[in-house]
Amino acid sequence: MPTILVVDDEPKIVQIARDYLERAGFTVVSASDGEAALSAARTAKPQLIVLDLKLPKVDGLDVARTLRKTSQVPIIMLTARTDETDKLIGLELGADDYISKPFSPKELVARVRAVLRRSDPARGGAETIRVKDLTLDLPRMRVTIGPRVVPLTPTEFQILAALAQQPGRILTRGQLLDRLHGVAFESYERAIDAHIKNIRRKVEPNPHKPQYIQTVYGVGYRITDE
Repeated sequence: MPTILVVDDEPKIVQIARDYLERAGFTVVSASDGEAALSAARTAKPQLIVLDLKLPKVDGLDVARTLRKTSQVPIIMLTARTDETDKLIGLELGADDYISKPFSPKELVARVRAVLRRSDPARGGAETIRVKDLTLDLPRMRVTIGPRVVPLTPTEFQILAALAQQPGRILTRGQLLDRLHGVAFESYERAIDAHIKNIRRKVEPNPHKPQYIQTVYGVGYRITDE
């Protein structure tokens, strides 16, 4: 069963998250500050981290920044409902999703399951997609440009795969959100923009003049093989 690391300095929130996640079949470990979170991530090797952004010692954004230097473990951020800037920064650092406090424990479980589904190897259909010199190995969730392996988070991979499976077709932000979550949740379409920015930074020779992922202003995004 997957191990979930829950990081929050409020014991009540940790206990509620633990109760619901364990009832859903997950193993839960916890940490109450940023230093402990980084230590637990190394030792417990969780399959997903639920990470509060407001933490003592090392804040959640710095924890995410440190984790992303060596790991693509999925991260769901816990944020205050008004922390719009922190949400965008967290997503741009490579977090996969966010949930605002106060949150429904059932929604947390649904989000965890949705993000973990993205981490599963793709099944059915073509196993490899090629666009120019970009290759997506769907079963292994592996992206290469020529000989170079591109480290994408599960969310980034699924967005790129959704676009690459239909080259030339414009997908709206709503369609991409649909592809990612598969659960009812508050649509946050700017999250897609943050993920696209990350993908471009990793795959494009010049992110400011993208060769692969084009923005169709007022509509959405498409991948081009021209």
